[in-house]
Order: sequence, then structure tokens, then C-alpha cells
Amino acid sequence: MSRRNNIAPEARTAFEQLKMEIAKELGVDDTVRREGWGSVSSRNCGNIVKKALEMRARNQI
Repeated sequence: MSRRNNIAPEARTAFEQLKMEIAKELGVDDTVRREGWGSVSSRNCGNIVKKALEMRARNQI
């Protein structure tokens, strides 16, 4: 069983919402909706992770 399956459905939904919120801030949300996360560049994915970590450091998530 993968680690991803061990996440509560509510947490998964919250995490997906957070990713989309950050994607929107970075201007890649349309790409995600049209083509999926696989079409988002590595750079933009890294920026999403960086933003999420910054938010976590400021206790915003």
C-alpha cells in the first residue's frame, strides 16, 4: 500500500485545495485544469512546494 492511501480523505481534499490555491497564485491553475499536474513544469511544481513550505513556516496552514 502506498503512503498516499494512508491519508484521510478530508486531509487529501484540503491538500488538493491548497495546491490549487497556490497554482492559481502562480498562474498555472488553467494548465492543471486542462491538462493535469503532469503538464506543470518542474520549476512551477517546485515553486508550489516552496510556497506551501513558506506558508507552513508562517503557520498559515
